[in-house]
Amino acid sequence: MYLRQSDSAASLPLSNQRKRDLVDHFEAHGDELDRWRKFNAAYHEDDFKFMKFLIPPGKRVLELGCGRGDLLAALKPSYGVGVDFGAATIAKANELHPELYFVLGDVEDPATLASIRGPFDYIVIADTIGMFEDIDGTLRLVHHLCEPSTRIIISYYSHLWEPVLKLAEALHLRARQPKINYIATADFLNLMDLADFEMISQEQRQLLPRRWLGLGPFINRFIAPLPGVRKLCLRTYLVGRPMRQFPDRKFSVSILIPCRNERGNIESAILRMPRFGSSQEILFVEGNSSDGTFEECERVRDAYQDRWNIKVLKQDGKGKGDAVRKGFSAATGDVLMILDADLTMPPEALPKFHAVIETGKAEFVNGTRLVYPMEREAMRPLNLIANRFFAYLFSYLVNTRLTDTLCGTKVLLRKDYEVLARERGYFGDFDPFGDFDLIFGAAKQNLKIVETPIHYKARTFGETQISRFRDGWLLLKMVWFAYRKLKAV
Repeated sequence: MYLRQSDSAASLPLSNQRKRDLVDHFEAHGDELDRWRKFNAAYHEDDFKFMKFLIPPGKRVLELGCGRGDLLAALKPSYGVGVDFGAATIAKANELHPELYFVLGDVEDPATLASIRGPFDYIVIADTIGMFEDIDGTLRLVHHLCEPSTRIIISYYSHLWEPVLKLAEALHLRARQPKINYIATADFLNLMDLADFEMISQEQRQLLPRRWLGLGPFINRFIAPLPGVRKLCLRTYLVGRPMRQFPDRKFSVSILIPCRNERGNIESAILRMPRFGSSQEILFVEGNSSDGTFEECERVRDAYQDRWNIKVLKQDGKGKGDAVRKGFSAATGDVLMILDADLTMPPEALPKFHAVIETGKAEFVNGTRLVYPMEREAMRPLNLIANRFFAYLFSYLVNTRLTDTLCGTKVLLRKDYEVLARERGYFGDFDPFGDFDLIFGAAKQNLKIVETPIHYKARTFGETQISRFRDGWLLLKMVWFAYRKLKAV
């Protein structure tokens, strides 16, 4: 049942003795726990800040085990529902946060979850999952409250910190806690898999959960996220999504071809383009070429207008990033994809990218040129070494294995791109390439990212427009930028 401030919260009958003990503990020590939160304010502020990084404001959010609703309120949801089995706790939550909805019930009770009106954009389980009696069974119960785009956020204490936390209780540096299950991340991943959820990303936070004259916040922001070091952190955050496949789903597609001084490749792109999707449109975005590329785009559009839906746009700004933003803003297909005009990524491979999105296997597909052997002269040795180096760095930054971040082919749903574009202010206009604006935006949105290998071909017309050293320096700056925006939150 949904409770508002005026409702009387009668005690909830619980058959499980452990749950009755948990209710008694939190009901009896509610005010004391508030005092401890103030004492450990640095820890709670960092935790709330990172949860707000994971969950943008204005979303539909359900929290299982909401306590007094402070975290739920901090997330500023457009529709927020909290569930807890403590009657006095729920009454206090209503008093503190009358703009939210609260349910008195057991989150492991199917009837409780069946009474909630969904779906939700995010389902949050913050520190309470260690109190569940049946973790995978409970996770299975929330599927009816999920859409394919729903994200489940699970935060918990690292099992490595169990002796430290118990010592803190003994030294009266932390509130006395009821008995909970300290579970390793590998076990959580297994339980999520059993419940038909898959992990998208994993993050660790807080190496030093105290201020200590500003040293704690500095270490937690810049040192704790580093590879190796982060495995020692107190807090772990898992982001997952429901595993669903859509074998019969049919999506239209918009294929964006940014082109500058690529006159000899324009007609080839159309002649080699396969038919796929429920419908196709092709958008040439021309970047003020000096070789007549714009005029060739118009000629090809008119010559093939009876067979293809082709649009020709001219860039207002400079760079591929500007071309991608202009083209995607004019696209009308369900799926958006980029095909570089040099055709080193074969157009014939585009249908398998589309199929990954259409069937729901992923929500963002990145091409990789570094799996199959490539043609001679396709990539210079120094470029290959740099690509592998930056792939390692960016894999760490976005919590997803990427082998080739600079492959021009990127594919995602238009509805996800529109969210990315609306929330672009978080990163700003930082990316002249166009690749990292999409990759970082997808990571910030918690989209499921996968790579699809392609057979990389050598150019048949024109010359590369990449400057190894200038662009390499830009990539190094991009790494630092991404570290500050995605890790040093």
